[in-house]
Amino acid sequence: MAVILEAEKQGLLNLHTEKHFTAGKVVRDIIIGVSDGLTVPFALAAGLSGTNATSAVVLTAGIAEVVAGAISMGLGGYLAAKSEADHYDREVKREQEEIIAVPEAEAAEVGEILAEYGIEAHEYAPVVNALRKNPQAWLDFMMKNLSVEQFKYRFELGLEKPDPMRALHSAMTIAAAYVVGGLVPLSPYMFIPRASEAVLFSVVVTLVALLIFGYAKGYFTGNKPFRSAFETALIGAIASAAAFGMAKAFSP
Repeated sequence: MAVILEAEKQGLLNLHTEKHFTAGKVVRDIIIGVSDGLTVPFALAAGLSGTNATSAVVLTAGIAEVVAGAISMGLGGYLAAKSEADHYDREVKREQEEIIAVPEAEAAEVGEILAEYGIEAHEYAPVVNALRKNPQAWLDFMMKNLSVEQFKYRFELGLEKPDPMRALHSAMTIAAAYVVGGLVPLSPYMFIPRASEAVLFSVVVTLVALLIFGYAKGYFTGNKPFRSAFETALIGAIASAAAFGMAKAFSP
């Protein structure tokens, strides 16, 4: 009977394949890198153009900023992911110690967590007992589920085991995305000698890129794509206009 039920379950699971977006962290890194890469060098180039600098000067300064920014952003992503992994390891160790030191209290907490989902004591008791017989499964449950005090607000631990290579991948993704984004507003300065003319093309190219990027960001994050495109382009326009205006105001 058990074999038949298992076969039926697998058959149902094979028929129903859920399509979830599972690249959230990678998309987040790309968004961080591209958004900063588009706006910061864009504002810098616009500001330098306001000082009547040549395209060569703007391009040199812009490339230097892109390199420095990519390193800085990549390092920030690495440290953030590394901190997340370290936090996970600390919480795993703490939960392991609590399961050994106060198993009754931890078992009671499992019951309270399940009770918050409307499961009666006589229904969740076998689950609690089964978890107590499997310490690793018990630990996994405690790492991923809600506590009573924090129910509906945040995961008690609510932590997924991080990928060991997550920190490095995050750093590389953010840095590469920053470089790609940063080269967009600088590209007109590669072909137009006069910065006062190049900045006009830079504005057009960058605003188009911001609109496309904002739309894609909204699409992948589940927000309204057109609203996201408008907001992203508006932020970039304000940043560049502020930098250009400040440069003009203080230029000799």
